[in-house]
Amino acid sequence: MSTLRDLAEEHTSLRPADIDHLHRIAGDWQLLSDLSFADLLLWVPVDGDGTFLCVAQVRPTTAPTAYLDDQVGRIVGGPEVAHLEVAHRQGRIWREGDPVWYGDVPARHEAIPVRLRTADGESGEVVAVVGRDTNLSTARTPSQLELNYLTTADDLAQMIADGTFPPPRHPGETTSAPRVGDGLVRLDANGKVTYASPNAQSAYRRLGYASHLVGEDLAKLHRRLATDPLEGTDAGNAVLAALRGEAPPRREIDARGATMLTRALPLMPAGVPIGALVLVRDITEVRRRDRALITKDATIREIHHRVKNNLQTVAALLRLQARRVAMPEARVALEESVRRVASIALVHETLSMSSDEAVEFDGIVDRVASAATEVAATEVSVGMRRQGSFGVLPAEIATSLVMVLNELLLNAVEHGFPPAGEEGEPGPEGAPEPAVVVSAHRFRKQLHVSVADNGRGLPEQFDAEKGGNLGLQIVRALVTGELRGTIELRNGARGGTEAVLVVPLARGTADRLAG
Repeated sequence: MSTLRDLAEEHTSLRPADIDHLHRIAGDWQLLSDLSFADLLLWVPVDGDGTFLCVAQVRPTTAPTAYLDDQVGRIVGGPEVAHLEVAHRQGRIWREGDPVWYGDVPARHEAIPVRLRTADGESGEVVAVVGRDTNLSTARTPSQLELNYLTTADDLAQMIADGTFPPPRHPGETTSAPRVGDGLVRLDANGKVTYASPNAQSAYRRLGYASHLVGEDLAKLHRRLATDPLEGTDAGNAVLAALRGEAPPRREIDARGATMLTRALPLMPAGVPIGALVLVRDITEVRRRDRALITKDATIREIHHRVKNNLQTVAALLRLQARRVAMPEARVALEESVRRVASIALVHETLSMSSDEAVEFDGIVDRVASAATEVAATEVSVGMRRQGSFGVLPAEIATSLVMVLNELLLNAVEHGFPPAGEEGEPGPEGAPEPAVVVSAHRFRKQLHVSVADNGRGLPEQFDAEKGGNLGLQIVRALVTGELRGTIELRNGARGGTEAVLVVPLARGTADRLAG
């Protein structure tokens, strides 16, 4: 299905600013739909042929829909759009006419012109029409709640026609929550409560206000209830700003262990401030879970920090032991163990600074590669280079993979390049500089990694399954066991040795990498 912008650009001559305004309406009109107990359809006139195109639709969560089928992309004309034509041409809300039938569903038509105000704040031209279609099959005598909803909906509909709704969204506010069903409070021009829905009354009761809200000065009440005076002042000032015709950012109020989110909207039909609409939502449980997650994340990071410290202590002990050992072979084995422990410590160091159990792996690879050239027991100076990106990897993959890469890089540096003057010195004509390249790319939820050098290549009769030193045995065990992947050691097409790894990634990991 094409998007609102695609449909508008294909069938109309609306300007980018007009389309942006339609997007803002579609992003905030669930509020109007719920208050109206009606479907809202956004219609734009098709250039030059007297028809209208539906570019967006929203169904109410407070009443049955009038349309079982999606209307987006539908083009209509003739008598069916007479009400849309009147609203578009005359710039007024159309409410005349008898109910119409959609199959077995009777519905009432209304049409609300959509204006985009000019840069100097003047009322602009009509760019679209919002159809408000109400399912009448369950019509009955409205309750007090429904009457207040409908009255507020009419005020917001007039503001759409005036070009003053929806208000601009503040940075960081990506949704229109809280919603109508969470809790609604209507204020008069003096800031006194004229109506509070049952859910709104319950939300304030959790903050410690047991009396009925009607007649209360809501700005003063917010200041009294909030545990933090600054928080209460901000919430109270938000109500006053809405009464002045502004659209303040959402505010939270904490009191008696409960937390309530508030959103204040001005009510200014025909440009006249008549009060404000305050939507509230009890988010106590949400904030409790947030605090629990923050505590858990901090604990996990502290654990990784301590593991890193412990590993560094182990590495230091092994280093001390290596200095005391007289046998060269034993000293080399201990020094190799030090490097292996240190590579694992790198992962935990990164995890200790991360907010989740995943790490940006490129930096770890670069540090391991740099360390490999510094500590390798070789007289040859070898350049290191990385191609592609490993991206974000979960800890269970990163810990094993860093050990594998550490071993492969050390093997490439120490065994791939003979000392100068030996037979088989690397490089054909021109003697290129010794180099090792680490490459990585993603393909079909797999991570493909290669470690390639331009050295002398694998010895003849080399058996990748049985041959190799302890380092290669560790590599094979980790790749086939912990990583559940495959590894192939082979001579490169242009000389040297190439180790190719394929590591499967979990769905969530692959999606993060793709992002």
